[in-house]
Amino acid sequence: MTKVLNGIAASDGIAAAKAYMLVQPDLSFEEKTIDNPDAEIERLSAAVETSKQELEVIKQKATENLGAEEAQVFEAHLTILSDPELFGQINDKIKNDKVNAEAALKSVTDMFIQMFEAMEDNAYMQERAGDIRDVTKRVIGHLLGVSIPNPALINEEVVIVAHDLTPSDTAQLDRNFVKGFITDIGGRTSHSAIMSRTLEIPAVVGSGNATSEISEGQMVIIDGLDGQALVEPTDEELEDYKARAKAFADQKAEWKLLKDAKSVTADGKEVKLAANIGTPKDVEGANDNGAEAVGLFRSEFLYMDASELPSEEDQFKAYKAAVEGMNGKQVVVRTMDIGGDKELPYLPLPEEQNPFLGYRAIRISLDRQDIFRTQLRALLRASHYGSLAIMFPMIATVQEFKDAKAIFEEEKAKLVADGVPVSDDIEVGMMMEVPAAAMVADKLAKYVDFFSIGTNDLIGYSMAADRGNEKISYLYQPYNPSILRLIKNTIEASHKEGKWTGMCGEMAGDQVAVPILLGLGLDEFSMSATSILKTRSLLKTLDSKKMEELADKAVNDCETADEVVELVNQYTK
Repeated sequence: MTKVLNGIAASDGIAAAKAYMLVQPDLSFEEKTIDNPDAEIERLSAAVETSKQELEVIKQKATENLGAEEAQVFEAHLTILSDPELFGQINDKIKNDKVNAEAALKSVTDMFIQMFEAMEDNAYMQERAGDIRDVTKRVIGHLLGVSIPNPALINEEVVIVAHDLTPSDTAQLDRNFVKGFITDIGGRTSHSAIMSRTLEIPAVVGSGNATSEISEGQMVIIDGLDGQALVEPTDEELEDYKARAKAFADQKAEWKLLKDAKSVTADGKEVKLAANIGTPKDVEGANDNGAEAVGLFRSEFLYMDASELPSEEDQFKAYKAAVEGMNGKQVVVRTMDIGGDKELPYLPLPEEQNPFLGYRAIRISLDRQDIFRTQLRALLRASHYGSLAIMFPMIATVQEFKDAKAIFEEEKAKLVADGVPVSDDIEVGMMMEVPAAAMVADKLAKYVDFFSIGTNDLIGYSMAADRGNEKISYLYQPYNPSILRLIKNTIEASHKEGKWTGMCGEMAGDQVAVPILLGLGLDEFSMSATSILKTRSLLKTLDSKKMEELADKAVNDCETADEVVELVNQYTK
């Protein structure tokens, strides 16, 4: 009988394929006394050899999919596996202490990991600790006869089943083979959900129990439209879903006709539909989907995909590629937004009880000005090659924005003095995601060129609710009147000063929210590229004056998010 799992629809589309369990195996073992050290050393040697062969394949795949630079990490892993000093010490431990290979390997590598992690002023050595940890896991897996999943090695059509997907997991996924995925945890705004929309693969997140209810190789249908997964479906169900998949493909083909059309309402009001991107490679998807700008370039992915702080030159090339790729359309780059759930192995951050309310984003940039100035110089140099704007994340006070803007002006003056060409009209704005800032939007509007509302964090901070916590996911309410009031306040404050407001949170592409945001006067809607044409199609059916009336009622008359949804349905039928 078909098993149905319910979750959150994270990325549109329907897919059916065999399940690939991306679940970390149990690598626990007991330390044992052994009689034959030579046989144990032989066992270790075989596990190392298998690990090397595996890593060679992964390295080759990573080179093809991600480029030679990304594949360097696997080269480092291969180097560790060939280190005579490291394995000499492990073999000595097996011989002298008469312990099994697993125990000797773990003991010696733990010593090296602790030693490297203690070198706080040497990012390179700290990173080696992470490499040794990864390699140790791989070899122990082979010693125990347990396979460690490698998304890079997938070579047939599959549906990924995971507890969650990290950015590095999603970076290894090959769209030719990975047809969709389902996770235990997460919401529409989790990294895995956002990445699934960028990759344009159907996804269901927050199912609660996918990893325990699905087994390797079972046939699974992922319904990214309704947020369901069917495990071991019947032939009739498969046929039904194939028909639905075809209907969705036809709908997408119809939307595709709007690629070069303007984003305009039924009564002629024009707005801008932009794309959120993570790397310069995503510009192609933005253009293919008719983006009129890039409303958010998440620059932190340049940091997360590197093994050390990216140089000014590396960043300059990435920003230049993005602005040139958009052919004169504006590209808004958010400065490094690290912290919270986004960590860099080579930039250790202090242990914090609540990292989301801690040392992150602009707070790191203002503290570590060496990192911030390098990024600003790269951005300023790239501004010469197209239309580039810059925004600072997590601004909470007027002073923070002034301080960040002052550093920007200093670096600009230095480059101009050195004769480096820099654009004269770089707009400098800020992310509106801290409720305290939204309450003084009128003060901030005097200093910024624009606001970009980051609803993912704004909602989380306003409702005091962690968006990744399943127990309180009901509090993640984009349509709550309190959130709509903060958005209204921000838009009105910018317009009063002759400035514009965009939105780059997931709410900007939400089909229930779009009519309200239009009514509130939002100027730019920035979303996953795959949502643009659907939103352009929706806008053509909306009357802006009627939507102003809707927004007014939603903000002033409604008490709950459900009432707001009901109101939207009445106005858009």
